[in-house]
Parts: sequence; structure tokens; C-alpha cells
Amino acid sequence: MTEVAVKNARVLEAYEGFVKHMKAFLDEQQFNHEEYTNFVKWADRLGRSGEIPLFLDVFVETYVLEAKYKNAPGTEPSLLGPYYEENSPLLEGSKVVIPQRPDEPGDKLRFIGNVSSVNGPIGKTKVEWWQDDADGLYSNYDSTAPDFNLRGQFYTDENGDFEVQSIVPIPYQIPTNGPTGEFTFAAGYHAYRPAHIHIKFEHEGHETLITQVFFEGDQWLETDVASGVRSTLTTKLIDKGDHKEASLNFVMRTE
Repeated sequence: MTEVAVKNARVLEAYEGFVKHMKAFLDEQQFNHEEYTNFVKWADRLGRSGEIPLFLDVFVETYVLEAKYKNAPGTEPSLLGPYYEENSPLLEGSKVVIPQRPDEPGDKLRFIGNVSSVNGPIGKTKVEWWQDDADGLYSNYDSTAPDFNLRGQFYTDENGDFEVQSIVPIPYQIPTNGPTGEFTFAAGYHAYRPAHIHIKFEHEGHETLITQVFFEGDQWLETDVASGVRSTLTTKLIDKGDHKEASLNFVMRTE
């Protein structure tokens, strides 16, 4: 084989590590040729369906995060997920109403939070928020709601405080009519994610923090199909009569 210069040493390092562990995995599992052929056919369907990002988000991303951030200081990250959309509306102030339809279904939510650094207080952190609606659907993807419904970005105040008015998200089922669903049910898993809010934080000199917020009492907390739940990201949802209220503080890591 003709030798060529390595253009990206990290690619080669990662590939060789993958092959090393794959060999050990294959020695352990002892797949027969029929099983291997079935896997190749399924992987082909996965690629043709456009579901590779969905499959990796559900069954791989959480382990990437756990490996990188195990025992790290600051708030635990969670999944970006397949429904993130750039360029959501920039909202004024640190107390905001997330864009929504005038008659947006669902329980009203008031969420109170604070963002700090592992080194102490910080202000004017950029916050990006997105979530599902009362049908378990995301705007810009599978919902009939206007684009960027229940999506927005804003900045905390000088003390790191922020407040959001939105609706309470609901649990939902990941898509199951393609190869990802085929794998999910073949493995004996259910396809549900607990109710959650996606939040992304950015501040100069700090790692971008992508995480989620979950709520106590959700029936899918212990068996989230995407394994994205963290106990430190779970908070109480308090009934205030005309709305629900929740709060959680977040701590960013320095670069």
C-alpha cells in the first residue's frame, strides 16, 4: 500500500481506537453472517431514511457527554437533540415571553433561573430556549405551528438572573416509523422521552453549555429512551393556580 501523509492525526487516532474496541466487541458477540448481513441492511435503511442524526441523538450522544464530562465541575450537559434550530428570535430583556401562538394550548409556565461560572457570578449570558408544544411537537419540524414557535434567545441580567414565560412541555414519542423505531422495539425499549426543556448557554471565556431541564414525577424519568435525564437537571413543577412554576440554576465551565 502506498503511504500518504496523514492529513488529520485525530481522525487516524479515533479510527484506530474504534477498530481496537470493535475487534474486542466482535470477539465477545460472535455474530454469524446472517446477523451481520441484517445489520448491514438495517444500516443502509438508516442512512437512506435520513435518520442517522436521530439514531445518534437517541442512542449515542448521552454516552459521548458522560465520557467527556464525568466528574467535571459545573452543570451537567444533556442532549442537543435533533430539533435544534439556529436563528431563533432575539428577545429583549432578561424576563421574556417565549414566542407562542395567541391561544397556545398547554399549562402556563413561569421558569426562574440563574447562570454563574465555576469561578463565580457572571452576567449577560446568552440563553437559547426551545421545547415541544402541547401535542409533543416541535416548530420548524413536525408541528403545524409557525416557525420558531416556543423558541427564543435572550440574555441574563447583570447578576445572571433570567425568567421565562412559556408552557409546560409534555412527554413525547420519538419517531418510530423508520429504522430508529425498528431498532428501538427490537431491543425491547419504549420510545418515550420525559417532558423537558432544551437550554443552551454561551458566555465569553466559557464552554458552551447545552443541557435540558426535567420535572419530578414524570413517568418516563427513569426509562428515558435517550438516557438524557440527570438528577441534577430535575426540578419541581409547582402548581400556582393559574400557572406552574419551576426554577433551576446553572453553572458554566471555563474554557
